Order: sequence, then C-alpha cells, then structure tokens
Amino acid sequence: MPAILLDKIFNPWDEIQRYQTEHLRGGQYGATASFTGTMRDFNIKETVTHMTLEHYPDMTQHYLDKLCKDCTEQFELDDCLIIHRFGDIRPGEPIVLTVAWSGHRAQAFDACRHMMEELKSNAPFWKKEVTDKGERWVHNDQHHNKE
Repeated sequence: MPAILLDKIFNPWDEIQRYQTEHLRGGQYGATASFTGTMRDFNIKETVTHMTLEHYPDMTQHYLDKLCKDCTEQFELDDCLIIHRFGDIRPGEPIVLTVAWSGHRAQAFDACRHMMEELKSNAPFWKKEVTDKGERWVHNDQHHNKE
C-alpha cells in the first residue's frame, strides 16, 4: 500500500500492471478501480501553459501514506496505490493515480473516489499555474472553469 511521489512523467497503466505483478496474487482480488488525473490546459477561463506543484517531501509522504493506510482499513481493501507528481507538469501529463483493489467493486469505487476527494481537498501541495497573463497560485477553494 505505497504512496509514491514522482518528479517525472509516468504511465498510469504501466504502473498499475507493474504493481499488480509485483505485489498482488492473481485471484486475491475481484475488483480494481483506478482514477488518473491529468493536467488540463485551461482553468478559471484562461489558457494554462504549464504548472508547478510544490510540497514539503516528508509532510506530503506522511499524508499520502496515512491516506493509503486509512483507505485500506476503512474500505476493507486488499491493497491501494497512490502516485502523485510534483514539480513542473505540462497539459496532458498525468498528475495523480489512485488505485484500489478489493474483493468487490463497491469498495474499490468508493475508495478511489474517497482518495481523490481527500487529495484534492487536503493534500499538502501548492499549485502555481502559468497562463498567457502570467503566473498565479491556485487555492482549493477557487472556482474552476467547467467548460
């Protein structure tokens, strides 16, 4: 049940396959749910050319590890995985991957959604976007353009 912080691009599908092969036994689980969040090229009605995610490594690692542990217990998972980027990120690149393995689909879906909601609301990351108009720090409570 690891949480991995990466400062480089990753392939979510390769990571899921690698983790399953290395850490899980076939037949051990009946459901796998995953969510991949990628960087979009717009926010708050402006074009975003790239962004930087900053964090305090020890604080962030502790938070992500605890989230994995808590979700595994709360949703009775066989295992879970969180991979989260930091540093410079470009549109179309994956930012975050959450995966939950369980005996049944409901727990896997619920755990994946819970991990993402917690990450979006509480994870100790600071996001700076670069737009055509300059740089700006983005806070979780800002309204995002849903066009």
